Amino acid sequence: MNMKRDIEIAQEVNIKPITEIGDILGIPRNELESYGKFKAKIPLHFINEEKIKRAKLILVTAITPTPAGEGKTTTSIGIAQALNLIGKKTTVVLREPSLGPVFGIKGGATGGGYSQVIPMEEINLHFTGDMAAIEKSNNLLAALIDNNIQLTEGNLNIDPRTITWKRVTDMNERSLREIIIGIGGTMQGVPRESGFNITAASEVMATLCIANSLRDLKERLGNIFIGYTYGKVPVFARDLKAQGAMTVLLKDAIKPNLVQTLEGTPAIIHGGPFANIAQGTNSIIATKTGLSLSDYVVTESGFASELGAEKFFNIKSRFGNLHTHAVVIVATIRALKYHGGQKLADTHNEDLVRLCLGFDNLDKHIENMEFYGFNPVIAINKFDTDTEAELELLVSHCKSINIPVAINEAWGKGGAGAIKLAEILVNQVEHHTNGFIPLYDLKWSFERKIETIAKKMYGADHVEYSTLARQQLTNIEKLGLGDLAVCIAKTQKSLSDDQDMKNRPRGFTFKIREVEISSGAGFIVPIAGTIMRMPGLPSAPSAEKIDIDNDGKITGLF
Repeated sequence: MNMKRDIEIAQEVNIKPITEIGDILGIPRNELESYGKFKAKIPLHFINEEKIKRAKLILVTAITPTPAGEGKTTTSIGIAQALNLIGKKTTVVLREPSLGPVFGIKGGATGGGYSQVIPMEEINLHFTGDMAAIEKSNNLLAALIDNNIQLTEGNLNIDPRTITWKRVTDMNERSLREIIIGIGGTMQGVPRESGFNITAASEVMATLCIANSLRDLKERLGNIFIGYTYGKVPVFARDLKAQGAMTVLLKDAIKPNLVQTLEGTPAIIHGGPFANIAQGTNSIIATKTGLSLSDYVVTESGFASELGAEKFFNIKSRFGNLHTHAVVIVATIRALKYHGGQKLADTHNEDLVRLCLGFDNLDKHIENMEFYGFNPVIAINKFDTDTEAELELLVSHCKSINIPVAINEAWGKGGAGAIKLAEILVNQVEHHTNGFIPLYDLKWSFERKIETIAKKMYGADHVEYSTLARQQLTNIEKLGLGDLAVCIAKTQKSLSDDQDMKNRPRGFTFKIREVEISSGAGFIVPIAGTIMRMPGLPSAPSAEKIDIDNDGKITGLF
């Protein structure tokens, strides 16, 4: 029997008008800012701090993923649908997809099977224009910088060699990583080295997702560091008077987007920073909006616990004063066998020995969440190739270490396939005691913050810095920004900084090659390994399979 593709399932659903989804959340119809029939923006005044204190927040993270991912979004949507089925008023809050992965290798980010958010084509493509607004805001600052260098009056005397700000585009485009601009004569600008990042990697994206209000966003945008003058004086966006116009471009993008799941569960989707280079979670505003309008909110963080969840707790939760009540770790049989040494192409074959060896990876992610005071729930995202023996072995392992576990079949059954998981989570939430403390204090030195993350989250023995990285840390401290948080950029394919080190690496040295500053977002970005802010397309990009017929029906999205 041929299984339906995700897009086919999504296109068969009788989607409800977005006003009906707003009714569920108690949003008056005249307050929703509709973008067509099935999408809307929610005004910021619906955020209610008293209601937030009473609502329950569930975070979904994962083990170290295979290249295709392990189904965090599908699981998050499935849990939210299941919670509604058992009588808990729940909203799922997710990130917006980037066109880079959509047209690249990973595909869309709207879940899968019978646990999707819809309209999936629109969400995966231009949605409500947030990505475009972030791109324009980012590139406005870039234009103002180059214009100031060109000016004779009002020139800030910026040294072009020190400018760190790049332009962005929401596409995987390796040829734009490093470019020369301003060539062609004196009227075309001042020649200098520059480049492009992908929009999801923009500091404007990170800043939008950290901001608590429009006013906070404008102040943070003004705090963006640009470079130095020839006299070594630091220059910020506020020195160019850029923050006002940048915020104007984001006046609608700051509002969270309301859509729905296949089962009519409210879904708020907003912001999309990558977790391997930024904080990897939806905006603080989106999460707070969900908590203000629901009794339960299910949200996710990008990639695995040492990346997305670490940043969710140490950056987002700290800056947004958010309190999490339960944590889910998504695990798959295929990923555990992969970490146990089985070739990815062979993971459809039963291998109990490799599966057992892969438990080391799962155990490390469990340990990571225990550092924050959580006894995580393991959601086994079931695939058709999983055998009963493999599933029983994984369940037995979790039970042997007193970790709650449930098999998740939300892909094939929707909310009904995650009922047991939802019931376990309700029990976790009701018996939760707040023992959460951040992993590090903002007053610590950067070296101590980085070392704490590397040793506790990754399992490193030592941290090694390049000469450049040490100088950059010194320069940031001289700017008076030593109390910024730390957002480490590293590969998502390993707990370490080496993508080829699978399972649970031990005894390794974590190497920082350079450090970038995201002063608007409130953190520094130590970069490990070869991680970059502008991906390239694979040899067979997903774009080759995406098409549209004469009636406007889209195919090939997944």
